[in-house]
Amino acid sequence: MRRRMRQARRLGAAALQPRAWGAPVVPAYWWDGHPNFGDALTPWLLPKYGIVPLYREPRHARLIGVGSLLEFCAEDYDGAIWGTGLMTDVERRMPNVQALAVRGPLTAERIDVSGAAYGDPGLLVSRHVARPARRAAIAAVPHGHHRSHAGLTALLKSEPGRVRDVNVHREAAPTVREIAGCETVLTTSLHGLITADAYGIPAVWTALEPALTGGTFKFHDYEAAVTPGRTRYVDFDDLRTLDDVQRFAWAADASRVAELSRGLEAALPPFAGAAAPITVTFPRGITRAFRGE
Repeated sequence: MRRRMRQARRLGAAALQPRAWGAPVVPAYWWDGHPNFGDALTPWLLPKYGIVPLYREPRHARLIGVGSLLEFCAEDYDGAIWGTGLMTDVERRMPNVQALAVRGPLTAERIDVSGAAYGDPGLLVSRHVARPARRAAIAAVPHGHHRSHAGLTALLKSEPGRVRDVNVHREAAPTVREIAGCETVLTTSLHGLITADAYGIPAVWTALEPALTGGTFKFHDYEAAVTPGRTRYVDFDDLRTLDDVQRFAWAADASRVAELSRGLEAALPPFAGAAAPITVTFPRGITRAFRGE
């Protein structure tokens, strides 16, 4: 029921996007088990590019977007992927997949695809959410598994008022805006790092216990596309003070981020083709015409 309510809200929001009027409705998959801003990027971004995603399980989806989702797909999946990645460092050949874009070259190698654009679509958020003028010093963006980590909690409380503790278990836009409103980002969440890169914010990432599923593979996959040969990773033991956080943090190259962003946007037009029109009625009697895909 909660998922259906989220679906209804997202379709209602899509109806208000001018580019979604008359747009194709595409069965799409993203992780929707609980609110999380990184997972919510797929249904939030696609209507801005003229595509209305309708949530479906992987076997029924024709488009899979943001996240480490390929392990959820059958190896004979023949739909499209856009910025999607693997969770773990495993070989998983997907000979029939339509790879519009993959998160990074490590995923591309493991699933044996070539010619796809690289990058996570989270890099596009700065094109749709303005960076706030008033900013805090540091945004801490812990993965949900790490919100109660004792060492991180102690570090964040060491200088009250200097750190903004970002809760990732929310929808995309407000979380992105909160991260963008800071001068430095410390994160154990991949999309904390990606959001920082979208706005050119110096960032540092670290790993805490409990370890994430797949370890740090998804971070290295992403950085192999954005900062090839370099990493913002710092061992948490070396982050003794908030000054250390700001000292170790650095920003991804803006021209590389812009290049990847253009590639991600250019990869979507195959889904903007003509299709039969359908009508969707939203809450409060709002009706919009879309094209069925």
